[in-house]
Amino acid sequence: MAAFYNLLDKHWLWKEMRTKLDLSNPAYTYWKETNHLKLNRYVFIEKKSIPARYDFIQPILTDLSGYLPTQYASQQLGVDSHIFNTKQMHLHSKFEYKFVENVKFVNIKRFFQDNGIAVNKNSFIQVDKLKNLEFTADSQFYRIDDDYGVLVFD
Repeated sequence: MAAFYNLLDKHWLWKEMRTKLDLSNPAYTYWKETNHLKLNRYVFIEKKSIPARYDFIQPILTDLSGYLPTQYASQQLGVDSHIFNTKQMHLHSKFEYKFVENVKFVNIKRFFQDNGIAVNKNSFIQVDKLKNLEFTADSQFYRIDDDYGVLVFD
């Protein structure tokens, strides 16, 4: 089963597409064969469903494989979004970031791979200080450093 951080592997950020193609914001809603995904306030267009006349744009769009918008990622990890937005936060430097059209993305896939954390699509994840983690018999614990850890519940 695919992990939640693979969600955007097959999508482009609509904001980037419309800027580079000079299209109106709701243009994708008129593309009958085009699938889209909405994460919080951002729309993503499925790569394979882009109309053929706009296929030429794909090589210059930003690959978001393994990345998620920071606010959506914080919801999925059960943490405050400040860890991705404030350099003074302890975990901020543990993540890799990318900006696309003023939207901040965090590479969740790399973070999980670097720390050997195994998750699937339906896993519940808790990232917190060690003293705040709620261990259970069905959880898998991963230590990030001396202060933080990750619990994965399947």
